[in-house]
Amino acid sequence: AVKQLLDQITIRFEPGTPVQKVFVDDTEVTLAIRQPDVTNAVSQISAQSAVRAELTERQRQIAEAGGIVMDGRDIGSTVLPHAEVKIFLVASVDERAQRRLKDNAAKGIETPLATLKHEIEERDRKDSTRKISPLTQAADAIRLDTTSMSIQEVADRIAEIIQEKESL
Repeated sequence: AVKQLLDQITIRFEPGTPVQKVFVDDTEVTLAIRQPDVTNAVSQISAQSAVRAELTERQRQIAEAGGIVMDGRDIGSTVLPHAEVKIFLVASVDERAQRRLKDNAAKGIETPLATLKHEIEERDRKDSTRKISPLTQAADAIRLDTTSMSIQEVADRIAEIIQEKESL
């Protein structure tokens, strides 16, 4: 059913400041796709081989023009295995739960910290053990532990990594 729906819709992105906007057909879904019920369903839906194949192909088409930054749990290992720069971001479950708590609070969503930690651990488990494109660091990706870093520090370090790669 999800694959059939994918065949009928257009997904597009519009650059923006501070965030890019995401549209399904002509409806903006930027905030909707970040809601807890959606993010909690991602692992289950993306484990479907037909869905994963379709979305992988769409992501590759987007990347063909170049000059793109993509994030996702299998971008460097599966979607764009020949990307010029691959950075595998990690952070402790505790830190990721704190970040999600802060993001949710900014959206007016109240979720207990323990619930968020459980959801993150469960998604990690599902994504790491799925048969199709499991969560794994690409061999040539640079691992960056962001646990004790601010957003600005992460952005600065990523910029440094890109500059280092470009100078080779």
